[in-house]
Amino acid sequence: MRASHVKRAFKYRFYPSDAQAAELSRTFGCVRKVYNLALAARTEAWARQVRVNYNQTSAMLTGWKKTGELAYLNDVSSVPLQQALRHLQVAFTNFFAKRAGYPRFKSRKKSRRSAEYTASAFRFRDGRLTLAKMVEPLDIVWSRPLPEGAVPSTVTVSQDAAGRWYVSLLCEDPCVQPLPATDAAIGIDAGLDHLLTLSTGEKISNPRHERRDRARLAKAQRQLARKAKGDGANRAKARLKVARVYARIADRRCDHLHKLTTRLVRENQTIVIEDLAVRNMVKNGSLARAISDAAWSQLRGMLEYKAQWYGREVIAVDRWFPSSKLCSACGRLQQKMPLQVRTWTCDCGTTHDRDVNAAKNILAVGLTASVCGAGVRPQRKTPGGQSAMKQKPLQREP
Repeated sequence: MRASHVKRAFKYRFYPSDAQAAELSRTFGCVRKVYNLALAARTEAWARQVRVNYNQTSAMLTGWKKTGELAYLNDVSSVPLQQALRHLQVAFTNFFAKRAGYPRFKSRKKSRRSAEYTASAFRFRDGRLTLAKMVEPLDIVWSRPLPEGAVPSTVTVSQDAAGRWYVSLLCEDPCVQPLPATDAAIGIDAGLDHLLTLSTGEKISNPRHERRDRARLAKAQRQLARKAKGDGANRAKARLKVARVYARIADRRCDHLHKLTTRLVRENQTIVIEDLAVRNMVKNGSLARAISDAAWSQLRGMLEYKAQWYGREVIAVDRWFPSSKLCSACGRLQQKMPLQVRTWTCDCGTTHDRDVNAAKNILAVGLTASVCGAGVRPQRKTPGGQSAMKQKPLQREP
């Protein structure tokens, strides 16, 4: 069972002054430099079959600051630099536990620009946030209030590819409490013509956010392609236009998914989904763009953490379960079911909508697996593990 209070990040847009923007840009660069130096040191030690931990890299940081070449690291707050070393330690922990690949170096152009401050490196009073090495508080747009009496434990400042500045405050949110238990359960079949098809027969349309801005995106990308790589300011302006179109698409997609997942979690006690291999599915050249725009992985992640917040249950059934070819009325398995077949009639006389039938089968097998006690954790979180269908709970003797 989850803790009584949930730690939740509240993200806000802010507009830094020129001095604040310069200070944060220096901090981002120093964070990236320290992370890469520590990764290089740990990689070199790994080649010699020697493990280096966080405490040793922290001692290295102290030595780096004393050298003339890296003396500029003293110009920014030390806390974000230490946090970068902690993040690297987490990355190696995940690597050794086989939850992730080997850590990669941060790129000046491609990596996320961010810095994390702990409580000792910022002051939060009367709704005004002041970071270390700064005199004036940040000009934050408080689009929603923080929980009453909330005190941030961590502050993360970031700048996205579109040039927008954000600050994220991590606080305990006492307002997040388990919802009243219900008997409602629902199966979900993900698709492209319809984003989701529910076992109740409801079909949720696919907004296709990327398609709506495809012409604008193509125009911005053509303008960027015409700029020579050494074109300096002009190329930077063209790149920014492309990034703003992408940001507009991502913002609309995220907003829609948040509203959809919140509704599903509030209305249902149990939600059953498929364990889709999205990473493999996007290798299909003709469907990759549409699959990426649907953001099934992002939707699943939102369902999982919101279900944990509100005392709900999310069950993932095996990706190889033949949900579309199985009759939800009599259980007869069809030999073939091409993608172009959207409705079909079983030998028992029942006519099925392909997606609704699949959602009903997903719900049935998910509830059965849950009752039988089979593990249903997603395979992406348990490498080498088996999902509920692989463990064959339906064949267990009564």
